[in-house]
Amino acid sequence: MDIKAGQAAAFVTSYVRQPNTALRVALCYGNDEGLIAERARMLAQAVCPDLTDAFRAVELSGSQIEDDPARLADEFQALSLIGGRRVVRVRPAGDKDKIVSAVETVLAASAGDALIVVEGGNLAPTSTLRQLVAGAEAGAAIACFLDSEQTLEDLIDSVLGPVGLRVDVEAREYLVNNLGGDRGLSRSELEKLALYKGIPNKDASPAARTVTYADAVAIVGDTAAIGLDDAIYAAFDGDYAALDRALDRVFAEGMGPASAVRGFLRHATLLHLLAGAVESGRSADDVLRRIWPKPHFTRIPALHRQARAWPTLRLAELLGLLLEAEEQCKTTGLPDEAIVRRATLRIAQGARNIQRARARR
Repeated sequence: MDIKAGQAAAFVTSYVRQPNTALRVALCYGNDEGLIAERARMLAQAVCPDLTDAFRAVELSGSQIEDDPARLADEFQALSLIGGRRVVRVRPAGDKDKIVSAVETVLAASAGDALIVVEGGNLAPTSTLRQLVAGAEAGAAIACFLDSEQTLEDLIDSVLGPVGLRVDVEAREYLVNNLGGDRGLSRSELEKLALYKGIPNKDASPAARTVTYADAVAIVGDTAAIGLDDAIYAAFDGDYAALDRALDRVFAEGMGPASAVRGFLRHATLLHLLAGAVESGRSADDVLRRIWPKPHFTRIPALHRQARAWPTLRLAELLGLLLEAEEQCKTTGLPDEAIVRRATLRIAQGARNIQRARARR
């Protein structure tokens, strides 16, 4: 079975309520590692609530299966000494030929009733493992991609609603825009927010039961991410000093240089869309209404200003510069913070050049 991202939550919930013994292999894959881990754990606990039970729960790594491909089939067919269905967790799995062969053997086995839960990582559509499990009647390939606006809304309600908290409009917008990179981290941030507010009693005032914008910023405010926003807008405005201070803060807070470059890439891509709209006579606001996550309202004036200032051709060149910087961070072994600082300084220099050219007109 091929379980698309939009069907995944319902599929997992249904399985948790009533585990289906016909399902042998559940493959969780996608670009959200936290969501992969969460759904894999939910599926495993539906079969064996205590995953520390050595008689009913086994954990294998992909490398262990590569060393001994028959191990997976042996675990699938083994019986628990104390009764009950067993679960075998494979993490991380990878997509090597021996892993695929081991899973194929399990799917074709004539006996065995364990549930194999595989955490596959970000497998491409051409992945042999993903295609194998998706095409098997006894398999389910479950897509786990970054949360959409709606799934984040549902997550917010599922974490804060049961403890008696409601979220006001501004706080909800902030949470949706500042969560979503990883399901596990998003859930953790919301749980911290619930602890911060405290669980209100039945006689609590409406204010005590409401999560406000100030509450959300105080707890969920990712200081590294906020600092990165400051660095991005400073660079594209040509503010050298503010850029340097913001990058100091970003790296001090522990954000990786490659992640920082991706933030600049997202901004350059958005500006390219906005600048293209402006150059073609369309409204930049039309683009902003359609994108997600939406920029915070305090950033909208700067986005309009930068979209008018930067030509699409220059932005296209910056996209190439930033893609090269990301690759260098991952492959060259050079000091990656220095790579980021050099690339972003070139952006700021470009902004200054544009400003000087406009001033001479």
